[in-house]
Amino acid sequence: MSAQLDNSQPPWEAAAMRVPDLTEVIAIERQAYPVPWSHGNFVDSLAAGYPAEVLRGPRAELLGYWLAMPGVDELHLLNITVAPVWQGRGLAVVMLDRIVAECRQRGLTQLWLEVRVSNERAREVYRRYGFAEVGRRRAYYPVQQGPREDAILMSLSVAP
Repeated sequence: MSAQLDNSQPPWEAAAMRVPDLTEVIAIERQAYPVPWSHGNFVDSLAAGYPAEVLRGPRAELLGYWLAMPGVDELHLLNITVAPVWQGRGLAVVMLDRIVAECRQRGLTQLWLEVRVSNERAREVYRRYGFAEVGRRRAYYPVQQGPREDAILMSLSVAP
């Protein structure tokens, strides 16, 4: 099944992530990752007031989502996911643009994220966007079986 956006209407709409969105978010999380975030991870992050958005298509289908944790002068991107059926259509860049706008709105000058060493596709998206690989976190990510996977730490300077 190949998903297509209806070009006769706006291609997407962003909205704040809410607890009622989590059923769909968790379904995509389970499709996208071998060790997905739990419902509780999302609930706790929303309860803490972390900025988070869902991206929906013209028929209200969930295309993707992101969630970040603000800090002093920085925003740490905790989760950014495009639904597998919608990957490869530029939606990660749409969400990254929105995350950078969130940084600017809050007066934050640095955006950080971790990405699995094995996720070369995502690493390339981040590099093309302007992120620099600045470090490595050993045994950062859990795996289904075997040793934990390293993460690449990436950073983007955000001009005010």
